[in-house]
This record gives sequence, C-alpha cells and structure tokens, in this order.
Amino acid sequence: MKLTVSKSKNSATFYVQKSIRKSNGSVTTVTIEKLGNLDMVRTRANGKDPYVWAKEYVDELNRKEYEEQKEILIKCSPSKFLKPDEKHLFNCGYLFLQSIYYSLKLDKICSKISKKYSFEYDLNDILSRLIFTRILYPSSKLASNRSSKMFIEQPTFNLHDIYRSLSVLSKESDFIQSELYKNSQRILPRRNDILYYDCTNYYFEIEQEDELRKYGKSKQHQPLPIVGMGMFMDHDGIPLAFDIFPGNKNEQPTLKPLEQKVIDDYGVDSIIICTDAGLSSNANRKFNDKTLFGERMRSFITTQSIKQLPKYLKEFALDPEGWSVQGETGLFNLNNLDEQTDYNKVFYKERWIKEDLSNKKVKEGDKALEQHLIVSFSLKYKKYHQKIRQNRIDRANKLIEKGEYKRNQKNQNDPRRFIATEAMTSSGEVCDREIPYIDSNLIAEEEKYDGFYAVCTNLETTGTEEIVRINKKRWEIEECFRIMKTEFSARPIYLQREDRIKAHFITCFASLVVFRILEKKLGEQYTCDEIINVLRSMMMYRPGEKLGYLPTYTRTAITDALHEAFGFHTDYEILTDLSMKKVFRDSKKSR
Repeated sequence: MKLTVSKSKNSATFYVQKSIRKSNGSVTTVTIEKLGNLDMVRTRANGKDPYVWAKEYVDELNRKEYEEQKEILIKCSPSKFLKPDEKHLFNCGYLFLQSIYYSLKLDKICSKISKKYSFEYDLNDILSRLIFTRILYPSSKLASNRSSKMFIEQPTFNLHDIYRSLSVLSKESDFIQSELYKNSQRILPRRNDILYYDCTNYYFEIEQEDELRKYGKSKQHQPLPIVGMGMFMDHDGIPLAFDIFPGNKNEQPTLKPLEQKVIDDYGVDSIIICTDAGLSSNANRKFNDKTLFGERMRSFITTQSIKQLPKYLKEFALDPEGWSVQGETGLFNLNNLDEQTDYNKVFYKERWIKEDLSNKKVKEGDKALEQHLIVSFSLKYKKYHQKIRQNRIDRANKLIEKGEYKRNQKNQNDPRRFIATEAMTSSGEVCDREIPYIDSNLIAEEEKYDGFYAVCTNLETTGTEEIVRINKKRWEIEECFRIMKTEFSARPIYLQREDRIKAHFITCFASLVVFRILEKKLGEQYTCDEIINVLRSMMMYRPGEKLGYLPTYTRTAITDALHEAFGFHTDYEILTDLSMKKVFRDSKKSR
C-alpha cells in the first residue's frame, strides 16, 4: 500500500492505494481508503504534520498486513537430534506481572538505590526476577535463579549477584515500601483512612536461635525458631507497610512503632485502625484515641473477647434480653427466637463503657478511655460454632481410642483440649493408670458463648452497621498472609544472615503488592489459585532462531481478561521476533 495525494488549487485529497494483479495478468491500482481532504487529515493528525501522519498511517497498515499475511515455515527433520542445552519452552505469563512492576516504577526505585552503592550487577533485573519467581515459581534463592531462566527475557545476573543484592535490599526496605505506596496511587486510588493491622510468624528449618530467630508460639505449630511479621493493609486489601521482629516478642507492642512510621512517612493522619482481639491491648487502644482541636485524628475498631470482659460486662453481653435488629422496631429476647424466621438475622446490643482509673497509677494528662461496646448474636453463627466444636470432639474421641490424647501444649484448635484425665475407674476406685474422658464441663462453659461476637471502638458518630462492616474486612489481611505462606511459599525460610532474611520479606511484600493490583485489574473475578495457575501455564515454544514464538497454552476467559486489561497480546497463533519485542516494550511502559 502507498500514500497518494491528489492536489488541487486550494486543497489536497489523501488516498491509501494499492497495486493488484488481475486474473488476466494486468496490474491496476485500487483505492483502499480515502483519508479525506487536507483539513480532515489535519484534524486526524491532532497537531502533527498531516503529510507525516498520513505516511505513518500507511506504514502501520502495511505492517499489519505483513503480519497477517506472513507465513513462517518451520523445517524439522526426524533424523536430527536436538542441540544440547538449547531451551525451546519459555513462560510469558510473567509479562503481566512485569507490566505492574514497571507501572509501580520499581525500575526507577532500583535506579535510585543503585546510585547510592557501588556494584556492577543490575539490581532491577534481580529484584524483578525475585518478584516474578516468588509469584510463579516460589522456592529458595538458588531455585529462583534457575527458574528465572524460564522467562523469555533471560536474566543478566549470576547466583552470587542475588545474594549480594539482598544486603542492599535489606538496607533500603523502608524506602522501597514508602515508594511503592506513593507510586501505587498512580495505578489505582488507595483509601488510607481505614487501616488493618495483623501479625503472623514464619519458621526456619534450624534448631539454633540467634538475635532474630527465636523460639516462640508458632502459628504453624512448628517446634522451630521463628520470626514475627507485622503488616498494615489499606481498606482495599493492598499491603501498606510491614516490619519484622524476633519470634519470642509479644505482638501487641509491635503496632505503635510501625503505625507511627506510616503516619510520619506516608503522610497519613486521620485514620481508623482495625485489629483482632490479640492485638487490642489497652496501650494500643489509647494510642489510637487521639483528638486535635476537638476533631478525632486516630480511632480504633477491634474485636473483643467476651470471655475476657469484666463480670458486669460479660453479664450484659450474655443477657438474653434487650436485643435489637437493624431495620426492625422493638426489642428481642434470645430465648424466644424462632429458627425458621430468625436464622439469618443478626441481633445487636450496645453500650458505652468508661475505664476506671481509681485503682491505677496514672500520669498527669492521662484520661479514661471511653469505648463503644457492640455485641452481636446470630443463630447461624451459633450453628457454626456448634459444628466446629462437634468436629473437634469427634476427633478427640478418636484420639482417645488410639491412645494419642497426651500433649503438653494445647492450643485453641487442638481437639486434645477437650480431653481430661483422672486416675480413677467409673466405679470410683483408684487405679494406677490415667483414664481419659471428654470434659463436659469445658464444653458447657464454651457453649455459653456460641453465636456471640463483640467489637470495641471509640468512634462516636459512626453507626453500628458501618462499624461492623468495616471490621468484617479484616479477613482480607488474613488472606494476604495466607497468600504469602501458601501460594508464595514464604516459609520455611532457608536464609541464615539477618540482612538476607529481611530482604526475603521485602521481596515477598513487593510480590504481594504486585499480585493484589493484578487481582484489581482483573476485577477481582478470579481466585488467587486460578490466576497463578494460568500465568504459570502460559508457555511459548521457540522452534529456532528468528522463527518466532508459538503459544502452547489454552486460551481461556482468564487469558482474554489479562490481554484486555494490559493492552498487549501473546495469544496469536505465532508471534514473530519483531512482534514479541513490541510486547516486551509494552510490558515495560509506566501505565
């Protein structure tokens, strides 16, 4: 195709024309498209020289026609062996992660860090590969180095460069976190007025403690040294900041320093902090009970254990009288509920409570903490509690039958906690061996709390329904930890040096930010497992040098959604080397 311009005295008309050969052998020129007169083309050129724009337009049409019509012949011989050590299969799913990586300007972050240190390796290449392999092929740093060669764009670093870079990443952890937060707001708006905080821990395949790795209460129930991690998540489920601490340290004091860092470094001031009951110490609640010139600056919403309430509040919470339902008038008695009509209803009871300072040592300026206690009850939630307990009792009975009921430590999820023992027969005779039995007194005590749930807050004008709704989103931060531990295989940790351990967590954290944004871009329609499996399956076959890439994966609704969301395609029957280079460029644009 070529550009033809027919000029007249006052204007010019632009045509896209092409020479074709007729069936009789003669050649003729046909008009493919009339672009319009000079004024029309000038409008389409949008400020560009109309002649230059028209020429580029025709060049693009020729390129597209070439790509559509070009046939690539791949010659294979049944008598030739494969060349040794030559790879033919590569992953292209990482390109979608790469698009988010560059949109977060992590390449610019690496560039700023590189200017502070003297090293020859490409930090951007290393960090990007550590993030992509953590999501797609999670394993040790040694295995990640091998897995990075699965990607079409090959790494430029060696294994020793990875370990050297970990020391740098550890030192720049705070900088990377704050820059990630700032840059992520270019991709999607982040609601930072409500923050969720939670802690977890990770174990090591070692037995010797050090300054960071300590024996503590493992949430994976592993009898090994652990390190703790505290993390803030915003209202949209995207990680905001994290810190790590020794495994034997109490989790409650970890909230204030990290929250203060978020306030100072991220410019966040008026916030609501949501935590679970294990992190809601009185000190943490008071830290988030701040007003300025009569305006509340920091607030809290936290789950509250009814079992740990003072006696008079426990009686208030469990009293069957005086309950209400949102949108209905009148008060209800829990003893009179009908399972047919009230099964899906949530009943509420609330009151304000004020801290008693009469028997406490108080500093000058200290004030009593006032809290809004909201207790809810649901027959559906009660049924759930009963089902979970009965499953554990059934397991406890099986353990008694097998003689496997003894255990020193009994956590809340361990069925052995329902097993008691006594050195006496059923007839009351003393015997030499312990007789195990199910502790009915413990079961009766726990049944009192079935269906109940409590929340404490110092918010004064926010409605009960809104407070409960905000608190319910805490599941997302638990989901973040689950993704890191399960899909990203962040534990066990095999690194030894403290700086490298910290670097491991910053790569896991950055990977989680990238993945959460990917979920948002896909409209949160697919599960974590579905997305990762599809990205991992997106392989391309390269038959030989300059022969392009053939997709070997199955085109599905998820692959279509990925290509639509990111604006480039890897799902043609074959992609030439030129086309693939354009995909590389598109995946590295800051969007």
